[in-house]
Amino acid sequence: MRRNLLFAFALLGAIAPLTPLSAQQSLKFTHADTLRGSIGPARAWWKTTFYDLHVRVNPVDSSIAGYNGIVYRVLSPHQEMQIDLQTPMVADSMTQDSRRVTYRRDGNALFVSLTKAQRVGDRNTVTVYYHGNPRAAQNPPWDGGYIWRRDSLGNTWTSTANEGLGASVWWPNKDHLSEEPDSQRIAITVPNPMVDVSNGRLRSTTKNSDGTTTFEWFVTSPINNYSISVNAGTYAHFSETFSGEAGKLSMDYWPLAFHLDAAREQFKQATSMMGCFEHWFGPYPWYEDGYKLVEAPHLGMEHQSAVAYGNHYRNGYLGRDLSKTGHGLKWDFIIVHESAHEWWGNSITDKDGADMWVHESFANYSESLYTECMEGTKAGAEYQLGTRQLVKNDRPIVGVYGVNDEGSGDKYYKGGNMLHTIRQIVADDEKWRSILRGAQKTFRHQTIMGTQLEDYISRESGVNLSKVFEQYLRTTQIPVFEYRVDGATLSYRWANVVQGFDMPLRVSSDGSADVRITPSTTWQFLGLPAANAEIRVDENFYVNVKNTASPAKP
Repeated sequence: MRRNLLFAFALLGAIAPLTPLSAQQSLKFTHADTLRGSIGPARAWWKTTFYDLHVRVNPVDSSIAGYNGIVYRVLSPHQEMQIDLQTPMVADSMTQDSRRVTYRRDGNALFVSLTKAQRVGDRNTVTVYYHGNPRAAQNPPWDGGYIWRRDSLGNTWTSTANEGLGASVWWPNKDHLSEEPDSQRIAITVPNPMVDVSNGRLRSTTKNSDGTTTFEWFVTSPINNYSISVNAGTYAHFSETFSGEAGKLSMDYWPLAFHLDAAREQFKQATSMMGCFEHWFGPYPWYEDGYKLVEAPHLGMEHQSAVAYGNHYRNGYLGRDLSKTGHGLKWDFIIVHESAHEWWGNSITDKDGADMWVHESFANYSESLYTECMEGTKAGAEYQLGTRQLVKNDRPIVGVYGVNDEGSGDKYYKGGNMLHTIRQIVADDEKWRSILRGAQKTFRHQTIMGTQLEDYISRESGVNLSKVFEQYLRTTQIPVFEYRVDGATLSYRWANVVQGFDMPLRVSSDGSADVRITPSTTWQFLGLPAANAEIRVDENFYVNVKNTASPAKP
């Protein structure tokens, strides 16, 4: 049900200055975290342009083997290259121009000594041959790794889910969020009769003489490493065409064969999702590569153009409404949330995991927008407000930069409510929609820092939102609106806020229309139409409300 704001009565106290918390005060990071999370000297000098990935999957012994051709452009002269491949995976050899090169291992990173001169502007290739038993995911998708399962009929079923842990858990690459190739081949060989579904479009299917089949998929667009996926099982397939803003979009569905009828019914929601999100965010970002829903042996993941689905063909989140409003049981959480990442996370990708709110806050907020598309503005707001009960405020949303730290889990529900609050500040739904669509156009297919998006929203809204972002993203405090009615005078101020916090707010009193006020940390006064009127704060603003003892008037 809807979460009501608490009006508490307390004696007036002094306002203590609020300092944004540093996650580094309580968290410790390792050398390996720095190697994975930062652009060090052995990463900075080269830019990936293409990955040519070939992998043979062996479910019998849970192993994989293959090679990846890493095509890159030289940005500055350097001879040592960092390529990431997590233990216990083994690099068998590396070559450049058909000649072997040497390398050393430092934890999960391989440092390659190149003999060929690396000249600025050149495009070169290093090919890594490798094999091993990749780390098995114990609780996917949260605990990343390779997933080895059997479906309910006993058929072999395998998949990958690597957000956070990183793509290098199963294939060698430059494993950093800022690094996206322009395109990629994904050629997966699996035992018959398994079918592999990966990202992009299927270019060829080759029956091999050893009882295996190679499925070659190709992505023509930039793609983040952790989106690259294997989904191999006993799949059925059906498709439809969506008439979207950028033309005809192919929408393909790959359920397990015995779930075909359930999928035909449940996946009808995909077209209403696509229409809603194109309305709010602009054209689906990957018309060239298509849209797919692929049943997976885990809950779900935003694999670009091949969204992993594991919600058991039920509405809600495994049949539950996270908002506790009832609205979340009217649609399939995984179809909506994970598909929203095609815009927020895949098209616009954060350069550093510390800004993962760019992915998850917007995906959470997208759930309320979809509710709004289906049931109206009031229902969408109710859903978003209902998720506030899940906020923990355990640490700031923005994490520590350079160490592969994704910050607090509050990037979902608190971040979504921050965006809902900003919509109230903008106070113009069409303008707000133009901001969301404009962000997608401005940063399309790019990796960005979170501050770039913050600045963009401030600039396009015409409101300096820097203190709002500082408050909600970089502290654990929720603003407190303190007020007191003394006769026909309303006294009010902000408390529990960062210095200079100046967020506007909508309030009303008995018999009066909403009034937009801009509190500060000093007391301000407003005349009311009637004495001792009851004050109401618009609950769409994510703030706490406190009725205090009367302040001394100046």
